[in-house]
Amino acid sequence: MPNPSLRDYLHLHFIVVIWGFTAILGLLLEPLSAPALVVIRTGLAAFGLWAVLYFRHPTPLTTPLTPADRWAMLATGGLIAVHWLAFFWAARLANASVCLAGMATSSLWASVLEPVLLKRRVRGIEIIMGAVVMFGLYLIFRFEFDKVAGLAVAVFSAMLAALFTIINSRFAQRHASLVIARQEMLGAFLASVVFGAIYVAIVHPPLATLVPQRPAQWLWMVVLAFVCTVYAYTAGVGLLRKFSPYMAILTVNLEPVYGILLAVLIFNDRERMTGGFYLGTLVILLAVLAYPFLTKQTMQEEPGITN
Repeated sequence: MPNPSLRDYLHLHFIVVIWGFTAILGLLLEPLSAPALVVIRTGLAAFGLWAVLYFRHPTPLTTPLTPADRWAMLATGGLIAVHWLAFFWAARLANASVCLAGMATSSLWASVLEPVLLKRRVRGIEIIMGAVVMFGLYLIFRFEFDKVAGLAVAVFSAMLAALFTIINSRFAQRHASLVIARQEMLGAFLASVVFGAIYVAIVHPPLATLVPQRPAQWLWMVVLAFVCTVYAYTAGVGLLRKFSPYMAILTVNLEPVYGILLAVLIFNDRERMTGGFYLGTLVILLAVLAYPFLTKQTMQEEPGITN
């Protein structure tokens, strides 16, 4: 795996800023329900990726896309659909800030899942950083009791995010990111249609929660589908050729920091939290900033470990 450049780090952080905006978009799109939001988002994204690949034909990195790979990517898309459903549901149960804070546990999930799935040695520094992130999460739990349900759903969403990021790190070594994203968005769309149909059959929601009713809502949906999904997701998958899954996920822990700042600017008092909440996010931020320096020193001491 090549060493990432400063430009790669800046690109990754720019993508994380975009992802931090997705929870805000979920609130701007109210009263659209989470299942309807994910169906429209993934449908538009799948169409956008198909259009991009129709005019641009990337060559797979090393191997052709086999039937097994196609099915595996479709299944991974299903995981992504569940992740997004939980993500937007968490924002509705609590608010954008709490939802984004819960996503910070993805690094802890990665420190557990990556050694198992990629069959590599557990790194002590990852466990320590994951524990620091959990301490930050504890501070948030302690001061935001009324938002525990939303935080719990966000933590579940974070686990799924860690899982499909690790899976994509394997795909990214063999296939072009656009090809991966197209196949996974198709899988996400198909899965979200199934979940959406179940939701409609059980809840019988009003039309206003199923289809955007105002031009501004369609504008936000286009931003969500094409900027936050087609561009950001494809670029994020491509960067997995240069970053380890754990490093990518740990950087994504900055999503709550960027997102909370944006949420406070946009929603003002609706998103203002207690001092403990901001202290918890500060702990997470420090862990993210410290990790690259600590892991470099650890790897120098243990020559058998590579990023």
